[in-house]
Amino acid sequence: MNGLTDQWMQHEQWPEGSDVFVEAFAKGLLVIAAFNQDRSLSLSDVARRTRLPRAGVRRLLHTLVSLGMARQSGDQFMLTPRVLQLGFAFVSSLSLREVAQPVIETLSRESNEVVAITVLDGPHVVYVARAEVTSVLRRSLTIGSRLPAFCTSMGRVLLAGISAEERGRILQESDRRQFAPATVTSIKKLEKEIEKVGQQGWSIVSEELEMGASGIGAPIKDEKGNVVAAINLSTNLARHSPAELKRKFLPALLEAAEQISHHLTLR
Repeated sequence: MNGLTDQWMQHEQWPEGSDVFVEAFAKGLLVIAAFNQDRSLSLSDVARRTRLPRAGVRRLLHTLVSLGMARQSGDQFMLTPRVLQLGFAFVSSLSLREVAQPVIETLSRESNEVVAITVLDGPHVVYVARAEVTSVLRRSLTIGSRLPAFCTSMGRVLLAGISAEERGRILQESDRRQFAPATVTSIKKLEKEIEKVGQQGWSIVSEELEMGASGIGAPIKDEKGNVVAAINLSTNLARHSPAELKRKFLPALLEAAEQISHHLTLR
């Protein structure tokens, strides 16, 4: 725990009988703060860290799940990027956007392509940073934009970075519609492809979400080696074939991912 969280844990210091202090809200924030150094915690872990009764912690955790700000896998609970709605706290955590922005701007300028950083939020990827260039791609994507994870290169990179159990649940929940003729919708085929992505450390997806669009993605990792985000370079097939995309941009993309990951471990 950091110093601020430790201070929050001192319940005896909370004001009593105040008409401007909402204890239930404070307890909810305590539960969120309990995850500050871990991707997942059990109910018992959260109760121990917050020093709150298990029954109350259970209600708070399931409230967060209902709001989409947390998810449950077995007896483990994890926060989701939807805590962005609390004021961009997720983006500022680990200084991801601050660290990534100059790196992706350099890569975008050198490649003359769109480069972005995304995180996983259930069956979607959410954009947290993006470097703009003149693009012939029809989508207008900004910070907070969401795309399906199963049929995008950054989504498959992120899905490869989580447990098989959680990945299977997300694929089951995904709206695996046929966005284009090449879209892979079979869970069995997707799991095989994502396993390959995990082994090779990058992903290329062409014309599965949008005709004429192709993207290449790589993982960004924290100091523990956990995949916390993905970096993606996207282009139009009129400019580069998938083979050219890999040959021309994969080394630079992997280097950018490594650079961002390295800076995150120093924070």
